[in-house]
Order: sequence, then C-alpha cells, then structure tokens
Amino acid sequence: MRIGLLTEGGYPYATGEARLWCDRLVRGLPQHEFELYALSRSAEQERARIPLPQHVTHVRTAPLWAPADDGRTYSRRERRRFADCFKELVHGICAGAPDPFAAGLYGLAGLAREQGGLYAALRSESAVRALEAACRAPGASRTVQAAHVADLLEFVDELECMLRPLSLDWYEEDARGEGLGAVDVCHAAAGGVAALPGLLAKRFFGVPLLVTEYGVQLRAHYLSHLGAGQGEEPRPAVRALVAAFHLRLASEIYARADFLTPGNAHARRWQERCGATRARLRTVYPGMEADRFATVGESAERGDPDTLVWAGRVEPAKDLIALLHAFAEVRRAEPRARLRIFATAADPGYLADCRSLAAQLFPDEAADSVTVGENPVAFEEIGGPDAPSAAEAYGAGRVVVLSSVIEGFPLTLAEAMLCGRATVSTDVGAVREVIGGTGLVVPPRNPRALAEACLSLLGDAERAERLGAAARARALELFTVEQNVAAFQEIYLRLLAKGSGRPDGGGIPFARPPEARVPGHWTSPTWAKPAPDPTSEAAV
Repeated sequence: MRIGLLTEGGYPYATGEARLWCDRLVRGLPQHEFELYALSRSAEQERARIPLPQHVTHVRTAPLWAPADDGRTYSRRERRRFADCFKELVHGICAGAPDPFAAGLYGLAGLAREQGGLYAALRSESAVRALEAACRAPGASRTVQAAHVADLLEFVDELECMLRPLSLDWYEEDARGEGLGAVDVCHAAAGGVAALPGLLAKRFFGVPLLVTEYGVQLRAHYLSHLGAGQGEEPRPAVRALVAAFHLRLASEIYARADFLTPGNAHARRWQERCGATRARLRTVYPGMEADRFATVGESAERGDPDTLVWAGRVEPAKDLIALLHAFAEVRRAEPRARLRIFATAADPGYLADCRSLAAQLFPDEAADSVTVGENPVAFEEIGGPDAPSAAEAYGAGRVVVLSSVIEGFPLTLAEAMLCGRATVSTDVGAVREVIGGTGLVVPPRNPRALAEACLSLLGDAERAERLGAAARARALELFTVEQNVAAFQEIYLRLLAKGSGRPDGGGIPFARPPEARVPGHWTSPTWAKPAPDPTSEAAV
C-alpha cells in the first residue's frame, strides 16, 4: 500500500509537532510505502531533518514562509474566473457560509492547477477590494465590518500563505508514478493547512483522506489569537478573519474526510462540534516507546519520598507560578519536601520570572552556620548530569505534578505513568481521560487544592505506590507504539478495501492492484500489444 503522509511544521524535520509519532508510525509499518509531503514553517526548520527508513520512497517539501511567486499573470478571462471564486471564498469566510467557502476554495484550486499564478492574484488590488466588499456585506460580524485597509492587506498576506498548497505540484502523477493522485491513502498528521493537500487529492482524484489530530489545530489557532501566544498580537479584525477561515476550513475537512482519528475525547468533542459525524470517528491514542521507561517503571526503587517532580516546556500555559505558590504551602506542612523542575524547553522570559519567584518564596537554606545554603526548588534540564533521560527525571521523586491551565494530550503525564509514578494534575484538556482514576485531579489555578493533593500522596507511601502501579498498567495498555501502529494499520486496510471515488476504480475495492505500477511489459494485457510486422526480422 502507498501512503501519502501530509505534515505541517513537523516530520521529517528535527523539530516541530507530530515529529515523534509520525516517525514511529512509519518505522512501525515497513510493509507499506510512504511518500512524505511536508510543509515547513521556517528556514531554520528545513536545515535539520531526521534520517528516514528505506520504505519512505519519496519526499516533497514546500515552505509556508517564503514567497511563492511563479511569475504567472492572468488573462482577462482568467481574472474574471479568479474574481468569481475569490468572492465566494471571502463571502464564506466573512458570513460564515460553508457552501460558498467550499465552492470558492475548490474553484481557486482548479484555477491554480490549470494556470498557476495564484500568488500574484491573491495579492492584487482586486482581491483586496473583494475582501472589503465581503467585510461590509450583511451577515459579517461587527469586528469584521470595522476592518481598515491595513487589516485587509494583512489578512490577504496571511490568506496567501494559508492557501499556498493550492498552487503546489504535488497532485498530478508524474512519469515515475509519484504524486498524491497516485497514492492509496492520504494521511494528514494534523488538521488545518496540513490536511488541505489531502482535501484536494480527494476532490480531484478520489483518494481516501484520513486526518489525525492529537492537538486540534482550530483550537490552537483560537488560543494563539486570544492572548496565549507570544509576541505582537494581530489586529482584532485580522484575528477574527483568520479565526473564521480556520473554522470554515476545519468544517470542510471534517465533512469531507473519509475517517478522522482524534487523539483523545477532548479533541473528538471539538471535531464533533465542527461537523464531524461519529460514524467516521475513532479515538487513537498516541504511541510512546514504553521500553525507554521500563527500567524506572519496573524498578523497586520509588524515588525520593520527599520530592515532587515537574517536567515539560516552561511556558505560561504550564502555570509554574501556581505550582510554586502551591509548593510554598507544601513546605509549610512538610519542611523536608523538595521540588525539581525539569525543562525540555523554555520561554526565557517566563523561566526568569519563575526563578525570581522561587528565590523570593524559598530563601536558600543551610543546616548550620558553615554549610552552603540550598534552595528547595531546583531548575534543571533533561539531559543534564543528574537527569540524562526523561525516565530518570520522572524517577527522581515519588510524585509527578502537572499544573497546566491549557493542555491537549498531556504526553508528560503519560510518560510519568509509564514510569510507575503517582500523579497530581489539573483538570484540563484530556487529563482525566489519560489518568483514568490512577492519579489525583484538582481544579486549575488553585494552588491550595494542588498543595493538598501533593501532601496527601507525600504522606501516604502505600497509596502513592498503589496508584503508580495502576498508572503504569493503564499506560502499557493504551499508550504504546504497538497499539498506535496496529490501529492505523487496520484503518489503512479499511479505507483501501472500502474503495474510493477514483475514475479508474469506480469505487470497487482493490480495483487498482499494486502490480499495475510495476514497470515491464507484463503489466499490459496481451491484446493491447501491436501485432508483429510479417516483413520484419522478428517475425521470420
């Protein structure tokens, strides 16, 4: 089977989302051929790629960050066609109308496929005027109606980047039989722009589309534009237009995809609310390499009984400020307690704020007048001398804490469970679904509740050990690479056996056998071969 794997800002690059689970999926299915179609987000990202296995037969990449002007300009007839399609698209965005949005999207895709030139057209004055008319039309929100010229220009620039997959040469089958139009299944490793090439391959070639979302892209865009992101925030009108585009795109993807695999119930609820039907949904948890955590998880050593461990990316969404205030209450009740914070990455400004708060709340302590003082809160990095691996970081203490206010699927929590550690977590995202009763859950932004839960486990070693054992058993059942790969193998076969809308297959299961693309005369029927010339030497 040939799988076209679609990514945005992740695999096969060394950094980015979905990198690890995509690599584990590809390596776990060596019996299939994979073709990678990757959208990159920056020049720095493109410089580092991970090694690929041999059954990855083809890799195509395209940047979302660099200009993509092909130098093509439209004739008068083509400009009219573009204007009609673009008006429908922006009307669908501004008025929240799904049918005009879809008609405009596929119309622009058809134009780009036949003529190219979409880059210049999307940045033209006529496009800005069409967008302005859609913003002023009845049905648009008050925020959109208040858009200024600068807002329109900024959104048109963003829209051109988001629609860049329409102009790519990924779809037509080339002389080597490569292209999204020739694969058996398109598998998008995320929703949003990453799934757009698969949406077009389904539209034009009938290729089945599978979309996997471990973090819902629509939700991520909402959060990034509502103050969760860093840096300069966009204007309100631009923010509203971008959010409306992603909502309409997500709804179209959920309506047209043959199958959707959310990574947890939290993501599944988002997809259902945006139009996905339950018959095409199946939860597939991300797979982790359980062997990496086996030594710690199976060890009789349960870690330092007085130590709390936190691990992850140090950023505002993780709410380490609340954790430090909670630990201050823990220290008042249990003076021997320690908190070790292990960073996989960090927002420098937020990390500095956390260090400053820790220094204020917990002055360095010393056992006597000649001993150097030591702070009970330690900021460390995974890969350092005291914690060369994530497993050893989790194994440093008896209890692992998650203090987030925003969370999708909490991978660090699942890793702690594989290490057999009891956990205390805030009730956000898919936390309850992941732990399933094997840990304690408290409300977010509530340091007192977090402190009480930590103290209850620090003071009851037997309970902590019991919860840790149950957590490891649950993680081994649900969150391993093996279960993840087996689930996708089954879904691939189901999509292939179901048949597709290809004109050459007519929806008949296995209508296009794999040997049909093997080079050689034996792939052509005998009746199609020309009869030999009786006067030639070969006929004598």
